Amino acid sequence: MSTLIIQKDLPRERLLGRGPESLSDHELVAVLIGSGTSAHDVFSLARVVLQRLELSNFGGTPQQLLQIPGMGPARAARIAAAVELGRRIMAPRNFRIRQPSDAVPLLWHYADRRQEHFIVLSLNGAHEVDAVRIVSVGLVNRTLVHPREVFSDALKDRAAAIIVAHNHPSGNVEPSGEDRAVTETLLEAGQILGVRVLDHIIFAPGTYYSFREHDELG
Repeated sequence: MSTLIIQKDLPRERLLGRGPESLSDHELVAVLIGSGTSAHDVFSLARVVLQRLELSNFGGTPQQLLQIPGMGPARAARIAAAVELGRRIMAPRNFRIRQPSDAVPLLWHYADRRQEHFIVLSLNGAHEVDAVRIVSVGLVNRTLVHPREVFSDALKDRAAAIIVAHNHPSGNVEPSGEDRAVTETLLEAGQILGVRVLDHIIFAPGTYYSFREHDELG
């Protein structure tokens, strides 16, 4: 009986019974990996793989995945194939942002991260999404979130505007003083660079705070 309960709680069994939306991101990666090794259980390995993918904005190569202890050619190939298929099918290009809440679905899967992830959405002149990128991982402050990193790829994209966002692992989405200072710095930089900052969204599982919706962007 206990074995049956454990089996039902495994990600693969939960995916089959409740659907893939019932799994966290690292559990989805665990399903792709399949099993762990003698030195690394599948969940620990999945977390490392997911972190590596996020830091490369899901642009890592199979060769880079192979550098992770416990990842062999078959596992690396499955992960790389899944990432590329997802990119081709679910790329956010041409997804139009008409109001702050439209951007939130593109952010939800980062909501359960244990560290703050600062994310930038590049938008064209019609406010269609060209790219979604992680800029930094760690405490959001003016040292780590520098305008240089925030606007670098947006300028390469020839973006007309950006939306910035980050998660609050605490679950409290009320902006801190540092959040407001970062927002002000980015607004000023955007005015100089000619790339408008449309919003700063702070989010956690099931909730978010939009500076635009609270009329805090001037």
